[in-house]
Amino acid sequence: MTDSRVARQTAERLIGSRAQLLKYQCLLGFDGFVDEIYQVVEQRQSPTKFTPFSTIKSFGSGVSSAAGKSANFELVQQANRMGGNGPLMAFALSTLGAPVQYVGMCGFPNLHPVFTEFAKRAKVHSLSEPALTQAFEFSDGKLMFGQHANVNEVSWENIKKRLTEATFKKMWNDCHFIGMVNWTMLPHLSAIWKRLLSDFAPAKGAPRKLIFFDLADPAKRIDADLLAALKIIAEFQEQHDVVLGMNESESHHVARVLRLKKTPANPKGTASLAAAVREKLNIHTVVVHPSKYAVAADAQGEAILDGPFTAKPKTTTGAGDHFNAGFVIGRLLGLGLPHSIQLAVASSGFYVRHAVSPNREQLVRFLQTL
Repeated sequence: MTDSRVARQTAERLIGSRAQLLKYQCLLGFDGFVDEIYQVVEQRQSPTKFTPFSTIKSFGSGVSSAAGKSANFELVQQANRMGGNGPLMAFALSTLGAPVQYVGMCGFPNLHPVFTEFAKRAKVHSLSEPALTQAFEFSDGKLMFGQHANVNEVSWENIKKRLTEATFKKMWNDCHFIGMVNWTMLPHLSAIWKRLLSDFAPAKGAPRKLIFFDLADPAKRIDADLLAALKIIAEFQEQHDVVLGMNESESHHVARVLRLKKTPANPKGTASLAAAVREKLNIHTVVVHPSKYAVAADAQGEAILDGPFTAKPKTTTGAGDHFNAGFVIGRLLGLGLPHSIQLAVASSGFYVRHAVSPNREQLVRFLQTL
């Protein structure tokens, strides 16, 4: 099946999805950031005109050349906006038409202004003030520097204190989809997962929920913690259908910690890696999204699809979260792996081109052009 055919079929399926999506209650958590987006000036021509460093490599060379000396880098702020894997994924889901509740770091006791539009689309329950990320964007990626002290407030104790356990349990029981992301930056998330497993077991005969996990760059955490987290994620599969989403570097890190064989850094190799991680953890689905293509593996097999790559993105911060949202929408609509991946890469592709989350009609039109 050609990619263009998959794109057309996915567009057709999405056109009539409004009523179906409204039936699926979504619950996500638990992070929340204010993202300050910057370009780094390489050369300034005038008070209003400058040339930014185009790549991380060129910026890195500029930094390296200052070793033993000193350097002054000018930052030009491009945006100040809502950030965090959870809010961005939740916002993308709500824009595509799914009912969303969000629990996370969105401002307490008052909502932070950057989450105002989000709170119009989703029901937001805040646990703490957001953390701060300063993102330096380049054509080949981004460098993010954070002030993250508030992540310590995302704990089981604070969930009970801010929401009450009864309220949170009702939200959990009423939803069809759950997204729990950014494990790397949330030091108490593994403990929250353990409480959910022990205290929130589904009633006998209750339908299985779709649960999505995104570790979010686990390289900064020690291997023992990551391995323990992966084992906890696998435990959710006993009662629910677990999806683990990763970018390319995350997938290689997870494979190494799981002591899996190395695979070639190409689409077939990445698909084999996804299948190996899925089999090792014995979970429902693993999806991996390098920048130019995406793969997924479930019990029925593997799927590979090229993405609508652009060499000149308008933004990259949040691309993975929009990919995840598109993939989840595909799964909720009952689409197979190829069409779910197509929805994911289209959601991400639209977002990086326009720096806005696509609604259903915009995504349909975008899919029809692929």
